[in-house]
Amino acid sequence: MTRALLWIANPTTEVSTSFGFLHSVRVLDSSKFGCVDRNLMFKGRENKGKKQKWKSNSVNIDLMNYDKSSKSNKLGMTTSLIASPAGEMAISSEEMVYNVVLKQAALVKQLRSSEELDVKPDIVLPGSLGLLSEAYDRCGEVCAEYAKTFYLGTMLMTSERRRAIWAIYVWCRRTDELVDGPNASHITPTALDRWEARLEDLFRGRPFDMLDAALSDTVTKFPVDIQPFKDMIEGMRTDLKKSRYKNFDELYLYCYYVAGTVGLMSVPVMGIAPESQAATESVYNAALALGIANQLTNILRDVGEDARRGRVYLPQDELAQAGLSDEDIFAGKVTDKWRNFMKNQIKRARMFFNEAEKGVTELSAESRWPVWASLLLYRQILDEIEVNDYNNFTRRAYVGKAKKLAFLPMAYARAIVGPAKLPSLTKA
Repeated sequence: MTRALLWIANPTTEVSTSFGFLHSVRVLDSSKFGCVDRNLMFKGRENKGKKQKWKSNSVNIDLMNYDKSSKSNKLGMTTSLIASPAGEMAISSEEMVYNVVLKQAALVKQLRSSEELDVKPDIVLPGSLGLLSEAYDRCGEVCAEYAKTFYLGTMLMTSERRRAIWAIYVWCRRTDELVDGPNASHITPTALDRWEARLEDLFRGRPFDMLDAALSDTVTKFPVDIQPFKDMIEGMRTDLKKSRYKNFDELYLYCYYVAGTVGLMSVPVMGIAPESQAATESVYNAALALGIANQLTNILRDVGEDARRGRVYLPQDELAQAGLSDEDIFAGKVTDKWRNFMKNQIKRARMFFNEAEKGVTELSAESRWPVWASLLLYRQILDEIEVNDYNNFTRRAYVGKAKKLAFLPMAYARAIVGPAKLPSLTKA
């Protein structure tokens, strides 16, 4: 199964999982963010002659050769703030994610008084400055290949922010490929433990390969915390052991793990506009909302594809309430029950997109375009599902190149003048 990379995903890439409509959209508490109507919503290229000091500069991950002895903590220990030791949730997923948001937001509040981050000088880990620059360039190449629209938008960012976002994108993609890539059948919990050990090492300034080095440098320059990265790995662990979700609360947590985390990683790099009056937490809330919206959209698009893998990422209780079951999904027939069910799923996803809009304009000016492009293009996929008469069993909804190109200027216009001065694209 594939999954959304939140603000930095391209609608044409393979991304999926699944949630449904539990009479509500799950967002963070309106009493804390002041913007949610809960009555409504709570329903490698080759090295050309240079001698590398890193072990790899490809996107592929060599976990077998990773030296576990370099990790000071015991492997296999889940340190996520979200998962409980017993594997059960004592409080709601919303509350647990909110605690993570507060921690991340606290890291950037001190930076709100200036327009630009006080970026530290390049560090050299462990090779020369030239090798570090090459590592960032390689990250840019990967981003350009797999997330073309977003990559184009990053060209408007400052050099430091652009390179940092590339490094985050590549780490997220490599993590995603652990359970979705060509070697997914060989990935075990132990392999994910090794990947987490590598993550901790790169945060300590000990990268394992070239691409790790780019992220290691990034986290020294921006107030990026390790917890969202750990939580994304926790989402990969979930994929190894879980193929059904009994309700939306479970699915919301999974959605945070695999998509919402990217927003928490990215906000410190993208920056908040100095003129913004919004609370830092509200910007993070919007980042989470966009990740969940993107994830929901990919889920709904790929219901048939996931079903052919024996997986159903739709809340079991909501299916039952609609008079549906896993057998109906495996049968792949579009019925009136399915259409009504899908209408509610799409309604929920659009509510998340609407919530996300409130935070995009609070980002620094040069960071808005790629985020607006992601939001507007992903939202179009929902329209295409409707055009296909809700047949997401055998027909794949996608945004054609012509529509995609047409939305880029609109995304740019919104990034420049803000949504208040443009016609709204909001659908109920």
